Amino acid sequence: MPTRLTNYFLRTLREDPSDAEVTSHRLLVRAGYIRRQAPGIFAWLPLGLRVKAKIEAIIREEMSAAGAHEVHFPALLPREPYEVTGRWEEYGDGLFRLQDRKGADYLLAPTHEEAFTLLVKDLYSSYKDLPLAIYQIQDKYRDEARPRAGLLRGREFTMKDAYTFDYTDAGLDASYQSQRDAYERIFTRLGLSYVIVQADAGAMGGSRSEEFLHPTAVGEDTFVRSEGGYAANVEAFTTLAPPARSYEKLTPQEVLDTPNTPTIQTLVDVANEKHPRPDGRAWTAADTLKNVVLAVTHLDGTRELVVVGLPGDREVELKRAEVAFAPGEVEPATEADFQKHPGLVKGYIGPWGVDGAVLGEESATGIRYLVDPRVVDGSGWITGANIDGKHVFGLVAGRDFAWDGTVEVAEVKEGDPAPDGSGPVELARGMEIGHVFQLGRKYADAFGLKVLDENGKLVTVTMGSYGIGVTRILAIIAEENNDDKGLIWPESVAPFDVHVVAAGRDQLAFDVAEQVTASLEAAGREVLLDDRPKVSPGVKFGDAELIGVPHVLVVGRGAADGEVELWDRRTGSRETLPIADALAALGA
Repeated sequence: MPTRLTNYFLRTLREDPSDAEVTSHRLLVRAGYIRRQAPGIFAWLPLGLRVKAKIEAIIREEMSAAGAHEVHFPALLPREPYEVTGRWEEYGDGLFRLQDRKGADYLLAPTHEEAFTLLVKDLYSSYKDLPLAIYQIQDKYRDEARPRAGLLRGREFTMKDAYTFDYTDAGLDASYQSQRDAYERIFTRLGLSYVIVQADAGAMGGSRSEEFLHPTAVGEDTFVRSEGGYAANVEAFTTLAPPARSYEKLTPQEVLDTPNTPTIQTLVDVANEKHPRPDGRAWTAADTLKNVVLAVTHLDGTRELVVVGLPGDREVELKRAEVAFAPGEVEPATEADFQKHPGLVKGYIGPWGVDGAVLGEESATGIRYLVDPRVVDGSGWITGANIDGKHVFGLVAGRDFAWDGTVEVAEVKEGDPAPDGSGPVELARGMEIGHVFQLGRKYADAFGLKVLDENGKLVTVTMGSYGIGVTRILAIIAEENNDDKGLIWPESVAPFDVHVVAAGRDQLAFDVAEQVTASLEAAGREVLLDDRPKVSPGVKFGDAELIGVPHVLVVGRGAADGEVELWDRRTGSRETLPIADALAALGA
């Protein structure tokens, strides 16, 4: 039976929703695929469910080809397993927590490592049971502070998460590669371009971590890549530190007046005007050492101030700082923080303490002092003297000040050298569509997941985790496949293969539309038939363009002459053909 618009649950909109920020959000709502229920939460309508099911079918086929078996866990899970791994607290405000009527704590799962690990522990005990790959397609829940862009970042979303279990590191490598290859096949079939980048594992833990990013201007992730093949998201980028230099012949440091220079630019201007370099080169921001005060809130609630020294031509990138100080939460220090530490002179902070002591060793502030990897022994800087209106010139790292460690929090810039030596990097925007991790033994250790090996010895299982954002992918496909009239779905995920429109004013057009629909369905094509009797051709055409089925077959005035009009929404072509030729072009 054809799907008829006369009784299909669908209402299209002529106006954009007021809260739509991106094209996919606007068109998916207007075309009747989704409806907003609350910020970051959407209802799925019949058209949307059909596209979602097509995406999931491709994922299931490739997971099966990779030897994975499907399971399904509840979204509502008890607190205890997440306490064992520490993630009940680590997830912080991003976790939806609730209690049952007896006061027991539960959560809406943001991810299911704990549940998968416990299931395998319950059922498997021998190396002969491994390797094992299992997966689910399940809704996840994260209390996003700023849900945005429709399905691209929501509080409820559908995800495919797979897990592999091996008892050797070599086995994990093989399982990881198998899943990684499956991801490449999935995204190719979905028609999505992607870049595989090194990534930070975050709250997931583990060692090797790679993201599949779809390059797009609306992406919320920044990544870097070089012509030589290096690729990483900015959180995982590692700075190529310069070599240490000898400072034996360098002149002593000197404290000089630099009034009214609370910013790097004002400092550079005053330095060039009042304290020019002996070699005649102009001072630049890169010659200065900026000292930024960050506040880190740890899981136990304690608040720690940290001073970070980095070249003055760099800003602190908060995403990189969040990774560097994880699982703590990071923010710039507040006025209240400075008031508690009078040794920190705003605008003039340097690596010296108020009494000439070195921060991190004998500083009166008692604050840790960390530096950017570019701060190496022998490097000389202009930096704050911890005295209002004064800076130190020629302060040499390793000779004049020390530090507690290095930290990667500085922004990455175009032209920075790739850490693998493959050349300068460029920056691009992307949206994460998949993520693969080598979790290792973190979760197996936490729950005591062990099996007997060939020698009858208990060994801890090693795991991999592999996620794909199903609903995000749907939104990205919509974001990349549209025109000024509406959506244009790729054939692989379109809700229907053909949209037949009965556009004539007499019964003949409707009769012929029924006939061609029957022929198409007999050939195995999925057809949406617009048989609405009292709707104008213009409205029907507008709906067909908005809904985005790739092939539209219009039965109108030419029906009496045995002709129909065939539209290809992907190319924009429209041609009038004999009915038989049109059906043949559509595979019927």
